[in-house]
Amino acid sequence: MIENNYKNVIERIDNACRKAGRDRSEVRLIAVSKTKPADDIKQVYDMGQRIFGENKVQELCGKVPQLPEDIEWHLIGHLQQNKVKYLMENTAMIHSVDSFRLAETISKEAQKHNKVMPVLLEINVAEEESKFGIAASEAEEMVRQISALPGVEIRGFMTVAPFVDDPEENRWVFRELKQLCVDINNKNINNIKMNELSMGMTNDFEIAIEEGATFVRVGTAIFGERDYSKIGAM
Repeated sequence: MIENNYKNVIERIDNACRKAGRDRSEVRLIAVSKTKPADDIKQVYDMGQRIFGENKVQELCGKVPQLPEDIEWHLIGHLQQNKVKYLMENTAMIHSVDSFRLAETISKEAQKHNKVMPVLLEINVAEEESKFGIAASEAEEMVRQISALPGVEIRGFMTVAPFVDDPEENRWVFRELKQLCVDINNKNINNIKMNELSMGMTNDFEIAIEEGATFVRVGTAIFGERDYSKIGAM
């Protein structure tokens, strides 16, 4: 089942790129493996997938030693400052930077490890109270503040769009994030590379691709529904 699901998602990404007139190489799939065992992840890995996303630090760190070393792990869920230190050795990118204090902590830990951590700022475009993220109106100021921190490099933005029955309803969210990214890139702020947009999930990733996503985060459409009872608090 997982293999067929994965093939279907790849085909949908291909079709969305074709429809949008985009080069397929511009869009990378993050297979969101939260709550899923290493065996499931290995099935997708064996089909050629190399980028996987986890929501929780403890779960990500627990899976790393069980799986091939060439997997590129992305932390896509809300991140607490006291968990940052565990990510430095095995995370390619943090998608969910939503405050200056969190960015400061990433900066301090990255310097300890003599590395630069690529990050995306999480923007709450739809201003949902239940979601984390920086307001779009505060994004430029936050970019300017975080860009001055050593050990951190802003690569773009991430958003979690509202869950809707009709994915077309989220088109404006993705379009607004893309425009915000373009606008800030045009400010020529030092130490940023605003070329990544992490947006779109199982329900709406094709619309996100049409509006400029460079990363789409797809879990359920690949691995099936999640059983959260099998995963403790992490």
